[in-house]
Order: sequence, then structure tokens, then C-alpha cells
Amino acid sequence: MIIARHKTRVLRIGRVEIGGNNLIAIQSMTKTKTSNLKTTIKQIRELQELGCEIVRVAVKDLSDARALKEIKENIKIPLVADIHFNWRLAIQAIENGVDKIRLNPGNIYKIDEIKEIVQAARSAHIPIRVGVNSGSLRKIKNQKSKIKNIAEAMIEEALDYIRILEKFKFYDIVVSLKASCVLDTIQAYRKISKICDYPLHLGVTATGPSYLGRIKSSIALGVLLSEGIGDTLRVSLTDTPQEEVRTAKAILEAIGRRSFGPQIISCPTCGRCSVNLVKIVNGLENKLSTFYFPPTKSSIRVAVMGCVVNGPGEARDADLGVAFGRKDGMVFKKGRIIKRINPRQCIDYLLKETGRIYV
Repeated sequence: MIIARHKTRVLRIGRVEIGGNNLIAIQSMTKTKTSNLKTTIKQIRELQELGCEIVRVAVKDLSDARALKEIKENIKIPLVADIHFNWRLAIQAIENGVDKIRLNPGNIYKIDEIKEIVQAARSAHIPIRVGVNSGSLRKIKNQKSKIKNIAEAMIEEALDYIRILEKFKFYDIVVSLKASCVLDTIQAYRKISKICDYPLHLGVTATGPSYLGRIKSSIALGVLLSEGIGDTLRVSLTDTPQEEVRTAKAILEAIGRRSFGPQIISCPTCGRCSVNLVKIVNGLENKLSTFYFPPTKSSIRVAVMGCVVNGPGEARDADLGVAFGRKDGMVFKKGRIIKRINPRQCIDYLLKETGRIYV
């Protein structure tokens, strides 16, 4: 199935281009005190190795802002400063070389302050993300009654802010509309994608426990990506940023938007399965995760199936696969049976053959 992308402007964040037909970029955010240079740089480098392509850091105070210069000098991916409340920190962050600024319309909204930030961003040739969150909407803060349509309120706040930036003739804009509710998030992005052509940064905020956050993010981002909406994304989890990147990669692969290596297809197992398929699949996944596979637009499929019901068919349709019977398994390569294999030899054999096919 071919998914038509929603057409957006192309913007540059450091060395990464987003929007248009560019690949959907994976972002994450550090969970360290930014001014703690050693731990922050270490975490960003770990994210780089996992495939994170843009990283955001919290700039809470002047020490964080001053740390950005050294952080930037010691990492390879674009650096984004997350600014709340204090507009002067945005100026400091720009002066220290960040590649993008994220502003929250809910707490930086004075026209003269926005103007100062715009002038600095324009001089530095960097974009601004209008980052709207359902939990910090000014309209909700200023009203006693609760707003019924969160999506509409987020869109209104984003558009008001965009108009201010455009009034100052600033158009290097990225937009995000993150709610904690999956349906509000989907509704907001769907509507704004029809209103403006600025690149959209996808995400669900305040997602709860890690397992639930992965589910919420997968549903919301999967729906939007399947409709061609989204140019960058962050999976926000109450977990490590490494897990955010792993989940983002899995979502993009599942929806067919990116490939980061071989995809394992395996059955859920049942009483017909005569081998320890869970152990085999987990072992294969753990070993594949230690290898580097360059990102591509397509991936190879490795099938590991537990019995003869659907196993041979799934394995035959994959680039490489094994379907187990009672004692051993039939190995398929490009739809052709090439040998039988003992379960104990399966992982090492599939790893070797996967490497050959991928190269």
C-alpha cells in the first residue's frame, strides 16, 4: 500500500531536512539536567547510536543555556532547546548555537518577547517549533469552566501563535499539537494538516506508564502516519529516552514509513508448537539489535513460525524464514526450501543468512 504524504514545506534543522518528501525524522528528549554536561552528552551519544536523528534538551535556567554550546560541540545530531516561561533563555540558547527552538504558546506569549526571539532565530537561520500541549493551554487557564473540545482549543492557540510569527515575516515554523488523549491528538493533527503547510511534529503527551504510553503512541501516530500526516515524531514515555527511540523506530517500520534493519515475523504460538519459539525469537531479536543496519526505504522480512498451519506460507512469503514441525524446521529463502534445521542451530543460521541478504 502506498501512502500519499501530506505536502509540507521543507525546513532544515541542523543537517536534517524535514517536510516535503524527506524521511520522517525520529526525535527524543534527554532526561538529564542539561547543565550536567557529562551525563547529558553521554545520553545524547547513546541516542545517536540507536538512530535518534534530532534531540531536544530542557533549558530551565541560565546554566542550562550556557551548557548548550559545549553540548553542541560534542554531538553529531541537531540540538533543540525546549523553552518555557523565560523568553531570555531562548535568546541565550540561540546565541549558544542550537539548531531549533521550541516555544510553548501557553507560557511565552507576550508580543514583544516573541519579537525578540524571532529576530534572534532569523539571524541564526534556525526554525521555531510552536509546541502546543493540552495541559498548558492559555484559554483553559483563563476560563473557569473546562473546554469541551481540546483539539479545537489547541488548534486555535497554535494558529494564533503562527499568525504572530507570520506578522514578523517569520515562516521557518514547525507545529505540534500534543494531547494526553489519543483521539484529541488525532483530531487536532488531522484538522491542522488541512489548514497550514508547516511541517508537523507528532506526539502524544503525558501518556502514563511506559507500556500504556507505547500503546497510546502507536495508535495515535499509526493513524496519522497512515494518512500521510507527520514529518517528525517523538514517542513520549515515562521511561528512558532510548526506549522512546526504539518505539519510534518500531512504529515507523510497522506503518511502512522507514526501515532500520530486518523485520522479524513470528507466530503467537499455541498448543501445536513443539519448540521454544519464544526463546528463539527473543534470542534472534537480541542479537540483531547489536548489529548496525543502515536505514533504508525497504526492509527484509525474517519469519520464525512455530507449526505447519500458517508457518510454511508465512515463511515462504518472507525473504528468509523457518517453519518448525515436531523435531526440526524447514528453512525457506525467497520462497524456496533450502534445508532442514535443528532448533538449537536456528538463531546462528538465521543471523548469518540475514546478513548475506541485507548486504
